[in-house]
Amino acid sequence: MIKKDVIIIGAGASGMMCAIESGKRGRTVLVLDHAEKIGKKIRISGGGKCNFTNINIHSTNFISNNPHFCKSALSRFSPRDFIALLEKHGIKYEEREAGQLFCTGSSEEIIRMLEKESNDTAVEIILNCHIKEIKKEDSFIVSTDNGIFQSGSLVIATGALSYPQIGASGMGHNIAKQFGLKVTELKTALVPFIFSRKDMTIFSELSGISIDGAIKCNKMEFRGSILFTHRGLSGPAILQISSYWKESETIVIDLLPGIDIFGIFIERQLNKSKIDMHNLLSEFLPSRLAKIWCASNIKSKPVNQYNEKELKTIAHQIHNWEIKPNTTEDFKTAEATLGGIDTDELSSKTMESKKFKGLYFTGEVIDVTGQLGGYNLHWAWASGFVAGQYA
Repeated sequence: MIKKDVIIIGAGASGMMCAIESGKRGRTVLVLDHAEKIGKKIRISGGGKCNFTNINIHSTNFISNNPHFCKSALSRFSPRDFIALLEKHGIKYEEREAGQLFCTGSSEEIIRMLEKESNDTAVEIILNCHIKEIKKEDSFIVSTDNGIFQSGSLVIATGALSYPQIGASGMGHNIAKQFGLKVTELKTALVPFIFSRKDMTIFSELSGISIDGAIKCNKMEFRGSILFTHRGLSGPAILQISSYWKESETIVIDLLPGIDIFGIFIERQLNKSKIDMHNLLSEFLPSRLAKIWCASNIKSKPVNQYNEKELKTIAHQIHNWEIKPNTTEDFKTAEATLGGIDTDELSSKTMESKKFKGLYFTGEVIDVTGQLGGYNLHWAWASGFVAGQYA
């Protein structure tokens, strides 16, 4: 039986960060992962450019049953701290819209950085390693197909359910349950919507069209690209709102944010314009969308044939288009998982279980979910960092 001070299950962002920080403290660290390479989710992040953090990190960018839980870790590991690590390794990066930071090269640079840091702190990593059983006696006993390992501290950094095609699973939640910890309801987050059958019939031919829109649901509002797919709606604004949407709820889309379309209607009327409504809207929206939206929501006719009340109603509908999605796509498409290990079970300072000394959880396995834009990866770094100070 091989003995280590710390065993970490999961060689993703939070697991590797925790391993590096534990190693810096002189702890003997072993990382176990079932994959053939470390950082599979890092590799595909940001389309291979790795959206590694966001300069605008704030606790309000995260969803949790306890919105205060993430504050301690975020305050102790900032975007500037991660940038310093990149600069130490000469990795170039760029800021894109809304404070998102990406590698100018590729996500492989981040992975090589983590490998170099772990090598420098004598972290041992065993890949293609499958967990068979975990027991707690005087210490933790982890049985695998690569042997049996023992440690005083055990860190679960297995991620959650999103992207099962790269090996994501509910293993971390099952380990938590094994030790009697509560796990909140798990749902998809940052995921496209699927239309109702009726709306799919009407709008599926718009597949591939995108607009700049604003979307509201449950007192949250996001502006950005909205993409029509053959099954429903996607794009950054849709993914953002999906994390706040609940089944059977309606989402409200402003098709022309920042444009006073009612004022434009009145101006055209004063000029006695005979342009058909769908042709007028085609000046501001893709023509196919304008035509199909008019056909399903209003009766299109020349603008000079509407009265002011009708124009006001149409303008309101354009700025407040209501859609009731049937559901969302599944975890294969979702970029994150809502829910996880109940934060009441953990110390926000250390990520350690309150019930079992030496048992830690980091990253997406916890009930903390970030918005789109580098927030989930930053939570992985921050939670892994703080756990690494104690494990």
